[in-house]
Amino acid sequence: MIEYNFETDFDLDDKQGISAWISNVIATEGFILGEINYIFCDDDYLHKLNVEFLDHNTLTDIISFDYSVGKELRGDVFISIDRVRDNAKAFKVNFTEELHRVIVHGILHFCGFKDKTDKDAELMRQKENRYLGQRIDNP
Repeated sequence: MIEYNFETDFDLDDKQGISAWISNVIATEGFILGEINYIFCDDDYLHKLNVEFLDHNTLTDIISFDYSVGKELRGDVFISIDRVRDNAKAFKVNFTEELHRVIVHGILHFCGFKDKTDKDAELMRQKENRYLGQRIDNP
């Protein structure tokens, strides 16, 4: 089950379509959907989590907490809408595309993909692009 929670005035369009898309990503990667919670928030909210739980005093677009058990994916994905908006402008893409990239990025972390090294980041980006191409409403 995928649930969406909002700690800001943002609301997500097409929750059902995004859930179906993410479910397909999970199955394609050979995993089982457990309980995934997306929490959409602002920079302040996510910054507090970053400091408290990761000891990072920086802004970020996403923090994921993985509670998966074996092949069953479970976890919380916190997304800063402020960062997504700013990153969309910086990368010259529309907001929806950047939001979808961050949404799938969290799931790919749960599937075991990392992005700390250049090589890992390149594979992560390839996976993101592959799955972004499966979203029919992406520009």
